[in-house]
Amino acid sequence: MSSFFANVRRAYKLFQKVDIGEVLGAVERMDEKQLNGLMKMLKSQGKKKELPPIDGDFYDLGGSLPPEDRELQLKVRQFMETEVRPIVNDHWLRAEFPYELIPKLAQLNICGITYEGYGCAGRTNLLEGILAMEMARVDTSIATFFGVQSGLVMGSIYLLGSDAQKQEWLPQLQQFRKIGAFGLTEPEVGSAVAGGLTMEAKRNGDTWVLNGQKKWIGNATFADVIIIWARDVDDDQVKGFLLRKGTPGLHVEKMEDKMALRIVQNGLITLNNCEVQEADRLQHAHSFKDTARVLRMTRAGVAWLAVGCARGAYESALDYTRTRKQFGKPIASFQLIQNHLVEMLSNLTATQTLVFRLSQLQDEGVLNDEHASLAKVFCSLRTRDIVSRAREVMGGNGILLQYNVARFVADAEAIYSYEGTKEVNSLIVGRAITGYSAFV
Repeated sequence: MSSFFANVRRAYKLFQKVDIGEVLGAVERMDEKQLNGLMKMLKSQGKKKELPPIDGDFYDLGGSLPPEDRELQLKVRQFMETEVRPIVNDHWLRAEFPYELIPKLAQLNICGITYEGYGCAGRTNLLEGILAMEMARVDTSIATFFGVQSGLVMGSIYLLGSDAQKQEWLPQLQQFRKIGAFGLTEPEVGSAVAGGLTMEAKRNGDTWVLNGQKKWIGNATFADVIIIWARDVDDDQVKGFLLRKGTPGLHVEKMEDKMALRIVQNGLITLNNCEVQEADRLQHAHSFKDTARVLRMTRAGVAWLAVGCARGAYESALDYTRTRKQFGKPIASFQLIQNHLVEMLSNLTATQTLVFRLSQLQDEGVLNDEHASLAKVFCSLRTRDIVSRAREVMGGNGILLQYNVARFVADAEAIYSYEGTKEVNSLIVGRAITGYSAFV
């Protein structure tokens, strides 16, 4: 009886809101298809709409990995989601590095993953690229820190070091017991490093004396060893040196006021008559061509970082548009928003497939400078476009750290410039396809 009176009260309230006769007349005029549609709509009322999963890997490239590689990819993703995502915005805002993460990164056992021996796993470059993307998908700064350690520093020693140098440094770097930095860029020498460094090295018996400055050197403020590239004043060739922490004449100043990669601790390095023993010179680094071997290897990794940054922005924006409501419904249901999302996904998928093939070339041993440079150019350009659209669909909230996209927007600008600007990498590709060098 109570339910009967409750229904009566509901009907009375309904009569006050609508013209029941008009409603009944409209229903009577409906054909069978329209009635079925109405009933379907009524039955769905109150039910939560089941949305597709948020996944930036639209062509399921990850699904093509061997099971053991896929397992490691998901392990790294879990680490980034549980250990990094909750703290990253706070550290980014304060421009501080989360040193407590270093032992946890070591437990993943993925540093130097492509190298053979010295505690390294000897896995594929493709897997390494995918892991770099997974890191950058959550935070590009942590991915950059890892790339310096695993790629630039360990790569320099692995490719160009003596057996003794490899035995001393690679196992410690692989387990993060020692932290490394890579010192190539200078205050007045960025893209022109191949044309001549101002950092000078002068040999005196079994000792080298180094003088000059390096700028933008990631990890420099807390590194145990810094790979320093300097011009030998006697033969005018570039050589590499293992500069140990605490060496007299070494001074590192933290660079402040960066708008991108704020977690990365970049340093301005000044060397004043720093003495380095011949035993700490990279024994197989005799010219800039040897330095370029390291850069060729790591430039492919930077392209993967760009893809990860773009994927993080796209997935964050998609999630936002499905929960943010305007005019009574989620903005993801609006045509203009969907157009932005599809263009973002198109660019993201294009860059993913490009770097996937790039790493396959690397694993096949046929990767050339122009392959890596084309990937760096295209991926960093498309990433810029993706993060811009991600910020656009989020309106004013797109500039707030709590929604993550603002951080990706800023970090994309750093990726666009480091490891070779768009212009320099374009000239590398241009030289390869035309046969003419347009470098100054």
